[in-house]
Amino acid sequence: MHVLTAEEMRRIDRQTIEDIGIPALVLMENAGREVAEEVMALAPQTGRRWLVLAGKGNNGADGAVAARHLANAGFEVAIVYATDPDQLAGEAAVQRDIARKLGIPCTAYREGGIDWRNVDGVIDALLGTGAGGAPRGALAKLIEEANGSGKPIVAVDIPSGLDADTGQVHQPCIRALKTVALAFKKRGLAQYPGLACAGEVVVKDIGIPAALADRAGVSVFELDERVFRERLGVDPDAGPDPAAHKGGRGHVLVAAGSRAMSGAGLLASAAALRGGCGLVTWAAPERVLPPLLAERPELLMARLADGGRGDWSGVAVDELLALARGKQALVIGPGMGRWPGDADWLRAVWERVDLPLVADADALNMMAAADFTAWPARRAPAVLTPHPGEMARLCGMSTAEVQRDRIGVARQFAMTRGVVLVLKGARTVCALPGGDVYVNPTGNAGMATAGSGDVLAGIIGALLAQGLSAAQAATLGVYRHGAAGDRAAAVRPAPHSLVAGDILAHL
Repeated sequence: MHVLTAEEMRRIDRQTIEDIGIPALVLMENAGREVAEEVMALAPQTGRRWLVLAGKGNNGADGAVAARHLANAGFEVAIVYATDPDQLAGEAAVQRDIARKLGIPCTAYREGGIDWRNVDGVIDALLGTGAGGAPRGALAKLIEEANGSGKPIVAVDIPSGLDADTGQVHQPCIRALKTVALAFKKRGLAQYPGLACAGEVVVKDIGIPAALADRAGVSVFELDERVFRERLGVDPDAGPDPAAHKGGRGHVLVAAGSRAMSGAGLLASAAALRGGCGLVTWAAPERVLPPLLAERPELLMARLADGGRGDWSGVAVDELLALARGKQALVIGPGMGRWPGDADWLRAVWERVDLPLVADADALNMMAAADFTAWPARRAPAVLTPHPGEMARLCGMSTAEVQRDRIGVARQFAMTRGVVLVLKGARTVCALPGGDVYVNPTGNAGMATAGSGDVLAGIIGALLAQGLSAAQAATLGVYRHGAAGDRAAAVRPAPHSLVAGDILAHL
């Protein structure tokens, strides 16, 4: 599924109207009808008295069309405009006139003039994707009244007050029960905090050819089965070759864990096994592994000489390099800890291990502490899996700045450094070196728990070892990780009780 910016949507609208020749009024008619049908589906639970809050632009015109279709279906409908309706122009004025001729009340907003007791539901058609900044004046007051009414709200295309490109929420902002995205989903509806204001998001065809998004160079997508098959060239439901043996299903080397965080290495290694590869070797300082030998008997364990320290500070790079021979992928970082000279140690691994690599957790912190921009490009692919705090350190910015534009920050880093960047969090973002970005719809808030990222790193490593490209492994790994979390949450008494081991058990 394509995910568009406001400017991309404007260009596609213009191309549809000017080049293809589909009139704007036809698109409005289709949009308003789709919104009305969503309201009709809600009516048995909400009631049939609906109020349309309309702005002066095309979003308001869509709302007026929806009002007309609802009136035709026997609903009691009125339109309240944020500005004097007699001042409207263009298509908005056309739709106003049609509504008036059909006897639909069209009035200008005045503070205190709406009796919310006589309203069962609200259509938000105040501001579309072209709006910028926080709503002001009558727009702001209408939004505040609508939110305060407690009535269900259906937003047209995007909730008024939401940034269409980043998902940032201005104040005030409509809090919708449902958002009817027209033609394509907008970026602000694919990321939090925007999703929290959008409610259920449904995408409706209004007559704009879907192929125009590809012609316009849209490069952000929400992961679904079609995207996996048609864009990423991978079957998300594919199982192992029925004739395969364990040696043919890939061998992952996991360099992870220390005395203080041995569980991270165990989780990543076990997830690599659950991810479908045939063999997994867990490499850790020699004092770490003995107490855990019985925890996962399926694992191969490599005890690295550590000088008796129980951490990675005494482990020679050459010993890890020797272990990497004959493997198909390396996962490095979970629970490794930090030590003096660790960035130089990791850089040697980065430069000398000629395997697809997943860098997670402490490996990312080592990169952030070093001048990672000076590191050479790897011969083999690299997948980096930061959470927002780690991403902030890698980029030299604050976590808040990362979260304000997750798609933009991830894309810029991936393109600049030539890596696949997995920015974890609600609606994880996978950015590719060529500029394409994939947003993951699976997962839930219960997965924000210790060890969840270790499991993800192991899954991605397993997929790399099985021969998938870095783009395929990262996107499919993120999707399966979230889906496993959803299955785990479904059988828990409460989502907040989820732990990383539950995700592992449901892979």
